[in-house]
This record gives sequence, structure tokens and C-alpha cells, in this order.
Amino acid sequence: MKQLHPEIEPFNTFFLETGSQHKVYVEQSGNLDGIPVVFLHGGPSSGTRPGQRCFFDPEVYHIILFDQRGCGQSLPFGELENNTTQDLIADMERIRKQLNIKQWLLFSGSWGSALALLYVQQYTEVVSGMIIRGVFLARPQDLDWFVREGASRIYPEAYQVLLDSMPGQNIELLYTTLWSGDEQVARDVTAAWMHWSSQVAVGAAYQRTDQPEAITQKMVDQVKMELNYARNHYFIEENQILENCARIQNIPTIIIHGRYDFVCPMAAGLSLSKALPQAEYRVLEHAGHIAQGDEMIDALVDASEKMAMRLAK
Repeated sequence: MKQLHPEIEPFNTFFLETGSQHKVYVEQSGNLDGIPVVFLHGGPSSGTRPGQRCFFDPEVYHIILFDQRGCGQSLPFGELENNTTQDLIADMERIRKQLNIKQWLLFSGSWGSALALLYVQQYTEVVSGMIIRGVFLARPQDLDWFVREGASRIYPEAYQVLLDSMPGQNIELLYTTLWSGDEQVARDVTAAWMHWSSQVAVGAAYQRTDQPEAITQKMVDQVKMELNYARNHYFIEENQILENCARIQNIPTIIIHGRYDFVCPMAAGLSLSKALPQAEYRVLEHAGHIAQGDEMIDALVDASEKMAMRLAK
């Protein structure tokens, strides 16, 4: 089993100017002269973490992490104006150009996998390869699985908590209640959504504490961002990602999907592998959604090593 690389600190951090109110946090670590790789986090709204640098050999890779608009250390936190998928794609291009990178490897998971695929379809020539974990295709059916008929049948107890937070137990109100102006309702929905999302993402390892967590405004804003993307269909056309895969057939790609991923079910990974038949497709029989656990870490570190060998040629 391959292990994560030792923790490292960035050698440079800065805030990217976007031409709007948003300032995007960017950091660089590893080898400045190494293979450029950019990490695309999930959510939308989660932000990056220091441990995510550890998927890459710091002697081999020039590691770039950034917090998408309104996330993590980017400013202002939770801002929804001028915060769309196309804005995020434009930010990636700004980062690449500001760092004078000709081509970079995309390393992505969950929502980040959708962002990576949309970016490469628009800027194919600047992508040297892709490592995609937990395929999310951002289609209505993918969202329906998560919030209607799908994961709700696997974790009905947690889903009932989410339903109970909605006026009249109407799940259709999920995308409006946070904007209703009722602060208590917004906090109740936030708590229920965080419980639901964590249960589905973490699975059997998730333990809800008996002591209710204090819901802060920052938590509300974070959930608002996630649901704002969802209610706007992630600002893309239906099935846009799969329909545009023909233009990226020659991009070296490794797709990694956990059998027990109930956030982004296996069907999405299989669909992408069919749309990209030249890609390496790895199903992890005991892994779930998150980038943790021995099997998942082994696969991701192995993928970064394979790509390094391929791109160094």
C-alpha cells in the first residue's frame, strides 16, 4: 500500500485578483521546476486543506492548491454574486497564466471532477492529464440521487432529519428556505443538510454526536453556496460534460471511483469511462466517496506517480 507523502508548507501564497469583488486564495508547494498539478476541491464550497498537498511527491511536482470563489480562505467568504462555474474556470486560467504554466495536470474529486472536465473541454491544449476521483457529472439525475430518490433509501434516518427541517417536510423547498429570511429555519436546514451530507459521504464511519453543534453564520453561508450551485444546475447545460467528451479523447486520464460512493454513485464513473474509452478506469471495491482510507490513498498516490512517469517522458 502506498502512503501519503510527508506534510509540507507552501513556498508561496497569494490572492488572485479576478476583476470582481472576489479574491481567490492560491498556494504553491513542492518543486517550482517540477510537473505542475492543480488540485480542484469538492463542494462547491468546501475549500482546500493542507493534507491535500500530500498526494504528490514534492520533489517531482509543482503543487498548486486554490480555494474556489467564496470558499476556504478566498474572500469574501460565501459571496454568491459573480460566483458561477464559468467564473471558476476563468479563475483557473488566470492562475495558470499568472504562474507562467504552459500545461498542468488536473487532480480532482467530486464537484472538482465536474469542474476539471468542464475546464479541459474549454482549454484542452493546456491540460497535460487528469486524475479524477469520485466522478460527478452535474446532471439533474445526479442531484436527484442525492436529494430525492437514491441515497435516501440507503440512509432513511438521516434523510428524515433533512425532511423534518423543511416546512411541511417538502424537499422541494430545500433550495428556497435558506433565502426565506427566517434565521432559525435557515440554521435548522443547515444543520440537517450538514448531517445528511456527512452521513452519505462518510458512510459507516460517520458518528453524529448527541450534543447538537452550534450552527454559525459561516456554516449557513457555506451550505447556501452549495445549494445555490445545485439550484442553478451548476450553471451548465444538461449532460454537457458527457456530450463534450469527444474533444478530450487524447488527454491522459485516470478515473478512480469507490464502489461504496453514495454521493457520486458508480454509474457516473462508468458513464465517464465509456465516454473516455482511452482512460484508465479503476473501481475500488471497498472505498467510498472521500479521499481517505488505505485503498483510496493507495490508488490516488499511485495515480500521481503514474502520471509523473508519463509526463516526464
